[in-house]
Amino acid sequence: MKTAIVTGASSGIGLDISRMLLEKDYKVYAFGREFKNDSPECSGFIPVNCDITNTSLLTEHITAIKKEEEISLLVNNAGVGYFGPHEELNPKKIHEMVTVNVEVPLLLSQLLLRDLKKHKGVIINISSVTARGSNTYGCAYGATKAALTSFSGSLFDEVRKYGVKVCTIHPDMTKSNFYRNANFREGDTPILTSYRKR
Repeated sequence: MKTAIVTGASSGIGLDISRMLLEKDYKVYAFGREFKNDSPECSGFIPVNCDITNTSLLTEHITAIKKEEEISLLVNNAGVGYFGPHEELNPKKIHEMVTVNVEVPLLLSQLLLRDLKKHKGVIINISSVTARGSNTYGCAYGATKAALTSFSGSLFDEVRKYGVKVCTIHPDMTKSNFYRNANFREGDTPILTSYRKR
């Protein structure tokens, strides 16, 4: 049985990825802040309650898992976004986006890379369509996702000779609770048009 680590696995894309991996007989260490009743109930799904902005605690969890498991897949899915005029963001929100969207994927990739090289593993980074263009009212969020996309491409060039695959996915708006911090939701075409102004 292969073992995967998935961040942001308590809801949305991360939860669906976890379910898919379970169907493919992976053991999934699922990182999230709070797991609800719709979480998979099986021995292969191991919820890890962790605020990943606490990178010291996150590192401790990963170190403990590495002692017990051989990791062949890392899914950097966790993400946070705050939207609106950039002048209305505060330092705490900016710091949270940079930590979750950029620092944590870099950190986890570094911590697990030797294991992934050993098993010719895979890193999947969930970026965003916003990484590819200008983002009115989402400047900081788009910048963090562009950084993740850039990191993914460079890391792939660095580790491909070891058989490690690095895949970047750029989803558009999805039906999830991700946009709880925004004044728009999926399907709000007029607002989305201004948000994704090219």
